[in-house]
Amino acid sequence: MTAAPAASELALDVRDLHVSFPTPDGVVRAVRGASFQVEPGSTLAIVGESGSGKSVCAQTLLGLHAGADVTGQALFGGRDLLAMSEDALRKVRGAEISMIFQDPLTSLHPLHRVGWQITEAIGAHQPVTRREARTRAIELLDMVGIPRPASRVDDYPHQFSGGMRQRAMIAMALALRPSLIIADEPTTALDATVQAQILQLLQQIQHDHGTALLMITHDLAVVAGLADTVLVMYAGRPVEIGDRRTVYRTPHHPYTRGLLGSVPGAGGSIKKRLVPIPGQPPSLIQLPAGCPFHPRCPFAFDRCETEEPSLRPVAGAGGHVSACWLPAESARAAQPLDAEGSHP
Repeated sequence: MTAAPAASELALDVRDLHVSFPTPDGVVRAVRGASFQVEPGSTLAIVGESGSGKSVCAQTLLGLHAGADVTGQALFGGRDLLAMSEDALRKVRGAEISMIFQDPLTSLHPLHRVGWQITEAIGAHQPVTRREARTRAIELLDMVGIPRPASRVDDYPHQFSGGMRQRAMIAMALALRPSLIIADEPTTALDATVQAQILQLLQQIQHDHGTALLMITHDLAVVAGLADTVLVMYAGRPVEIGDRRTVYRTPHHPYTRGLLGSVPGAGGSIKKRLVPIPGQPPSLIQLPAGCPFHPRCPFAFDRCETEEPSLRPVAGAGGHVSACWLPAESARAAQPLDAEGSHP
């Protein structure tokens, strides 16, 4: 097994993260002990259904968790993001860690020109003139593939298509050359062609700048050709972690198999009927006893109903861990999707 990199060699090291929200109905335990690492220049994809806790994980790292109770550590450049003051964290946001949100139309201010918003982001962290910031904004729009950037820089967000708005958000995220980009469902509202273009752009950015990427998505097919490591979340906890090829070719946890089994083949070619995961994710206020997935799991047995499993190594795969009571050899039983996003 390859030795884990030292903390100083990591772009991000999250340890035992817990996030809960008090509500009139009870405490929502949105994240329950998540630990993960992102290496410089690599991509970690956090995958799961809506309500699995993946977006809360990402937003908590940047202090976007109003009203939440948070414990754990998130080490970035030797500093704990979770222990920073708001002023200190504000200096990190944008300059060192940038975030691309799911819906750029709600993230970009509708009353300000796109170029002005990018120059404001630059000016908030760097001592540059307005002219220098505008020049940089035009360069960034050109870098992310906006046609005629010198004129489109003065357009308003509503004058951009959905794909162009997402490109503008990526340009803003790159404005200060951050070492880590968090992308929260950045392609959800886009058609398949534009989605592929955005993913290709993110790959090119990584290749050119060595930027680390934390990708949040509900769709394993989206990150099939992008992720280096895949973390599958369910009911606020990681349930399977491994390198992309291992998780896609030999998934161990039944939930991971369910996610893969509901993905159509590349190019829309389906060689077998898609099988949806039965039931609904559990309430994060009142989780079922035992493994939270057992009410939906076709392989559940008595132990699953009383004991929640922890992550444990899957035999024969270095770094591959799964929170399931099934024997390790069951990981060899399913190959629903290959690492390029198509059925074998």
